[in-house]
Amino acid sequence: MNVIVVSLVMLLGGLAFFLYGMNIMSTGLERMAGGKLETILKKASSNKVKGMALGAGVTAVIQSSSATTVMIVGLVGSGIMALPQTLGMLMGTNIGTTITPWITALPALGGDSGDLAWLGYLKPSFFTPIIAVIGIILIMFLNKKNKKNKDIGAICLGFAILMQGMELMSDSVSGLTEGNSVFTSVIAWLDSKYIGIFLGLLIATLFTTIIQSSSASVGVLQALVMSGAFEMSFNVAIPLILGFNIGTCVTAVISSLAANRNAKRVAVIHLAIKIIAVMICFIPFAICSAVGAGFLDITVNVWSIAIFHTLFNVVTTAILLPFSKLIEKLAFVLVKEKESKVEVAFIDPILIHQSPSVAVNECANLTVEMCKLSIDTLDLAIKNLYSYNAATAQTIIDNESIIDKYEDRLGTYLVQLSSYSLSQQDSIKISKMLHTIGDFERLSDHAINILKVSDELNTKKIVFSKEATAEIEVITRAIGEIISITSNAFIDNSLDIAIQVEPLEQVIDGLISGTKNNHITRLQAGACTIELGFVLSDLLNNYSRVSDHCSNIAVAIIETSHSSFGTHEYLNALKSSDDVAFQSAFNSFKEKYHLPTATH
Repeated sequence: MNVIVVSLVMLLGGLAFFLYGMNIMSTGLERMAGGKLETILKKASSNKVKGMALGAGVTAVIQSSSATTVMIVGLVGSGIMALPQTLGMLMGTNIGTTITPWITALPALGGDSGDLAWLGYLKPSFFTPIIAVIGIILIMFLNKKNKKNKDIGAICLGFAILMQGMELMSDSVSGLTEGNSVFTSVIAWLDSKYIGIFLGLLIATLFTTIIQSSSASVGVLQALVMSGAFEMSFNVAIPLILGFNIGTCVTAVISSLAANRNAKRVAVIHLAIKIIAVMICFIPFAICSAVGAGFLDITVNVWSIAIFHTLFNVVTTAILLPFSKLIEKLAFVLVKEKESKVEVAFIDPILIHQSPSVAVNECANLTVEMCKLSIDTLDLAIKNLYSYNAATAQTIIDNESIIDKYEDRLGTYLVQLSSYSLSQQDSIKISKMLHTIGDFERLSDHAINILKVSDELNTKKIVFSKEATAEIEVITRAIGEIISITSNAFIDNSLDIAIQVEPLEQVIDGLISGTKNNHITRLQAGACTIELGFVLSDLLNNYSRVSDHCSNIAVAIIETSHSSFGTHEYLNALKSSDDVAFQSAFNSFKEKYHLPTATH
């Protein structure tokens, strides 16, 4: 009994190594791919074959069908991808995951002598220690300036730990078979024609549901066979492999529980594909088993397990692909549409936890949407200044409410993402967004303030003097240009455009100061009223703050590109220096925007 306990502990330890190694390797691969994964996934269209190829490719790269499926659930839940785009991709993940059993079969390569002895150099026991050393060197000594080295090191270490887990699981099995017949009796029981095959399917499904990785489950089966302590026939192995494929769906189902209906449909489609595929294979297998087909008594090895796992997924995917529309309809039948209210789609929390690099890029896309909405709202408010329209006013108010949600959600997501281990590029993106979303939200607040000015002008029938109107028009054109430059700089992430913002901001400050001075002169001359002065002051103060926030955004673009965030230090240094480009841009804008000559 002690031998059995020790062996079971070793088996669990090996499984833990396997899962941890796979997680490290998958995370490292995903970080290296960065936003490319998201770009690849978005290229999937209604072309199911193309989608299948993309799904298979992404899964093969990150070594996890569960991770790819959860990523797809998150993208659909966020409104980034449409449900029809996912059908081929979900089928492709089934093919992509078949590469892992071929990797975990590597320890079975080679021999001690003869013509095949050279294959021993391909065994993980030979090259895994070398890969582990390379990984340690990259992580501990070469990652300070280049995070890519750390990612490569993580991939190397993950692979080494995974293979160590495989060997540990294989070594543990001998203890389960030496000196006792319990374990071999279980195998014999599973080899029965009737109850055994159904029990094997159930056990395999539950096991994979618990560990949430079909690759790890297949790896455990290969380790058991690789030990050579007992023989397992296809009659036992096939139900187990089929059960592994059903159990892996639980990750997507769990991840969709708190998501919207379309995300739930993705999980349903994934589960339906697996269940139908298993039925296609299991029914003829059960018939063959019942009649005692001789080929089912053939002993399996690690390679035949990998071959069957691959053939099962490739063949069933090819069969089901033409019926993808019917599977989509099934998802709509099982998950009925009850939601009628359309809301703004934000990042699904699933993406943050499962695929941080993809979540970073989607946050960047949403920040661009926030930028555009803020600029459009501000533009509407300025245009509404002299031609007040109630419908436009309501649009401005509604937009401001949406922009508040953008800031709240994005801020929460970005803070969560900051706690993950990300590539340097992703970290820079997060820093830029955290430094700018507040400014975009404040721009919409000033749009509301400008709307209040226009409402007061409209309600009280206030009209500025001819001189004040001319001055406001000049400043308004300058404000229009600075918000246009700022949005273009942010959307294109262009330093060349961003450096034009601060010189124009300085010119706007001068225009506002000059207009306030001219107002005092007109007030003293009796050409203006105090009431008009209050309204004018409100408008000019909002214009000033708009240009200040544009400056903040531009500085964030410039400073994050240099990996520094000293906004005030940067601006002070810029203003006190004799920067030729700054002075040239300043003089150009000053010539373009100047107040009309005072008539008194």
